[in-house]
Order: sequence, then C-alpha cells, then structure tokens
Amino acid sequence: MQLQHTWERTLLDLAHEALHGDSPTASASFDQTLLEQSYQQCESITAVHSRSFHLASQLLPTEKRRAARALYAFCRVSDDIVDRAQSDAQERLAQWRRRATAIHPPQDDLVAIAWADARLRFNVPIRYAEQLIDGVARDFRPVRYDTFEELAAYCYGVASTVGLMSMHIIGFAGPAAIPYAIKLGVALQMTNILRDVGEDWRAGRLYLPREELERYGLSDEDLANGTVTGRWRSFMRFQIERNRRLYDEAMPGIGMLNADGRFAIAAAADLYRGILDEIERNDYDNFRRRAVVSGSRKLRMLPGVWWRSRRA
Repeated sequence: MQLQHTWERTLLDLAHEALHGDSPTASASFDQTLLEQSYQQCESITAVHSRSFHLASQLLPTEKRRAARALYAFCRVSDDIVDRAQSDAQERLAQWRRRATAIHPPQDDLVAIAWADARLRFNVPIRYAEQLIDGVARDFRPVRYDTFEELAAYCYGVASTVGLMSMHIIGFAGPAAIPYAIKLGVALQMTNILRDVGEDWRAGRLYLPREELERYGLSDEDLANGTVTGRWRSFMRFQIERNRRLYDEAMPGIGMLNADGRFAIAAAADLYRGILDEIERNDYDNFRRRAVVSGSRKLRMLPGVWWRSRRA
C-alpha cells in the first residue's frame, strides 16, 4: 500500500514496533466457571456501552465474538478510568495497566481475566494494549492539538491500536493489512471527535486541530457559544469529507481479513460512518445534539454491508 498522508509513516512505525516487540508466549489456564463469568461480564459491558459494536461483533463466530467483546471491555475500562477523573485516576490507570497486561490477573477482576484469555488465545501483541493505555492517558493533560498530524497520533493510540488488536482476533493476511487498520482507526476516532464536540468542550477538551479552526476563522469563543454559523458548517463539511475519504482508503483492508470476520468489521465501519450522515441531518449542530444512527437504520444497512464484504 502506498502511504497517502505524511502522518501515516510515524503511525506505521509505532505499529511495527508493537508487532515485533516482546509478547508473552506462555498460556494461561483459568477456572472454566470463572472464565465464563468473565466473558459474560464483557458481553454485558459491550451491550450497555456500544450498541453498534455489540451488533457488529454479533456477526463473528463464537470464540472470536467473545474475544472481541473482551477487547471492547478492556478498552472501556481503560477509558472510564480517565474520563471519570477521580483524584487517584493516574494511580488507578497504572494498576489497571499491570492487571490488563498480566498473564494471571487477580481472580476478582473479571474483565482482566477475559482479556488475558482472549489476548493469549489469539496471540495479540501486548505492546498494542500498552499503546492504548498510553493513548487514553493523554487525556489527563489539557487536550489541544495544533495540527491534524498531532491529532492522528492521538487517534492511533486510542483507536488504531484497537483495530490492530482486532486483526489478531479475526486473522489477517500479513503485514500489508496494517496500514489499512491504522487508517480505519483514525477514521473511527475522528467520527467520535466530530460527534462529541459539545460534550468534549464542556469537559474541558478540544480535539479539533487549532490550525484548521483558524483556517475557517473559528475561535475558542465560537466553540464556547456553540452557535452553528456558516463558518462552522464549512469547517464541518471539510472535516466530514476528509473523514469519509479515510473510510474509503481503509476499506481495501477488509479483503485482507479472514473471511469469517469481514462482515463484522465492515459493519462496524459502516455503522459508525453513518454518524457522519446524522451530523449533516442535524445541520452540523454537534454542540447540543448527539448524532445517533437509529437501530432500524442499522438493520437496513446490513444487507448492503454484507454484499460489499463478500466482494472484498
């Protein structure tokens, strides 16, 4: 794959560093009753927190579905420790890092147990999990990014790593698939960012690149006012157009996944991409309105997703 953006080389280096880093080769043996409870806990977390991912992962074979939901729960716990911003959050994240990367996690941590079993079963490189925790830890600091290149590095940490770990669960053709997974992760996280502008601003975070806001004549005062103006619409059209282009550029990677996982990943990408349509339908008001793809629309999308995944 020819790299199309300047930021891709840095992220590709991070991915290869993780892929070729040290990963435990030991296997872990867990009490089967405890393991079943652990996977059920991950299933519940996924169902509550992400209907889109829960629906998409339902399309995977049983073992891969359980592992994908353990991965989701690992990410959810990591995220929640930072987002809830308790006084001891940094220490709690450090403790979670130790549990989430252990071969034998504590018996009372069901998510860590399911994640350890999934990670070892599918040989997921441990460094990807560490990169994700490093990525969410960035939110402990004031969040501002000057350029899209800087923002893409953040997106790699919190989202591309998830795609790279998912590839190991699903199975993939080889290293040529890695750039596509990186790009899809950036596209997915950028969709999150565009959807949650108002929510993030109220939490003291602004992910949108300062350089691009200034190019469209937008200031912090405009964001604080939360008014949809002509300048804001033009800015959002630019962001959505780039975001859609990233999804398009990532799609050839679907064909490099094992056949039994293509539908699930294509569905996850298309269901999330649908959020961009909803932002447009809301007249770009992502200050006060959360763009959501309805359950009925998700179901209507699946036949087309299935057909495209088969062609891949």
